[in-house]
Amino acid sequence: MSPRTQRDPVPPIASTVRRTALLTAGLVLLTACGGGSSEKTSQDGSSAAGYPVTLKNCGRTVTVGAAPHHAVSLDQGSTEILLSLGLADRLAGTSTWTDPVMKGLEKASASVPRIAENRPSSEKVLDKEPDFISASFESTLGKGGVAPREQFEDLGVPTYVSPADCTAKDNSTGGDGSRTKPLTMESVYTEVHDLAEVFGVQERGDELVAQLRARISRATAGIEASDATLLYWFANAESPYLAGCCGAPGIITEELGAKNVFDDTHEEWPQINWETVADRNPDVLVIGDLTRKSQTAESAEKKIQFLESNPATRNMDAVRHKRYVLLSGQAMNPSIRTVEGVELVAAGLRGFGLAG
Repeated sequence: MSPRTQRDPVPPIASTVRRTALLTAGLVLLTACGGGSSEKTSQDGSSAAGYPVTLKNCGRTVTVGAAPHHAVSLDQGSTEILLSLGLADRLAGTSTWTDPVMKGLEKASASVPRIAENRPSSEKVLDKEPDFISASFESTLGKGGVAPREQFEDLGVPTYVSPADCTAKDNSTGGDGSRTKPLTMESVYTEVHDLAEVFGVQERGDELVAQLRARISRATAGIEASDATLLYWFANAESPYLAGCCGAPGIITEELGAKNVFDDTHEEWPQINWETVADRNPDVLVIGDLTRKSQTAESAEKKIQFLESNPATRNMDAVRHKRYVLLSGQAMNPSIRTVEGVELVAAGLRGFGLAG
């Protein structure tokens, strides 16, 4: 099991009738892998303005015939983008939560049903009769996930996966994949723009990206942290998932000019033993503070208890000096909350006297 994923139990009865209903109802017009498109018409028979929308997404061509009004978002990162774009009333359901919803989105999130706290079955998703499905990770809409994209596409339901999970990334290696080059926030901004276009709210997308860029500029203004070393711990006490060079933690580290002690691995979240961690002896430990219950030591409190009692870690400099920065799981995944990660780690480094 990867650090991000857990599956809710699959219900015993498959929704064959629901699949048939979707096929016959024509909830959406088309989604294709390299296929063509059909225009959706409005009630007066005219083509809906700006549609169909066709996107290149993770090696596929996705065509959406009309603005979705009954979408399902299968990962928290994708959900928080849609909520930030003011689209709560267009969501039929969400799933796979590692953290409380982002501040400011509590009311909007409460209005959207949660299909599951972890990964739902495809039957639960189809029960919502979606006209669009989004996810943050290829594994969510792949073999062993909710269902392969083809399954939904065969029913006429367009699917979308965050570009951050397939840009210069090999997800066939197992676990959470590996990167061939460092991720940047541009992939996250592309996701915001793509989803805004799909839902016909492009101006909101532009505004959100501008806000995110401005926050990073403020957080990193004048910072000098080239001598600071960081380690990112997402989950699991026995075989910890620690950040490699080039995922979302790499964005944070690069923006601050610091160094990740495991920047010599391109795996997204390699499992590394504590003796090796102690040998690298980072200045600061960036700790995932998760509220889910799928791995050991999910919360920051449990992680810190482990670090301060384990013989291999309790004498590390960061532990002795309690140099901890706590981040949500979403801030450690490629998402709009990675900006939150930049802000909090920058503040931590300054507070510890490790950055100018």
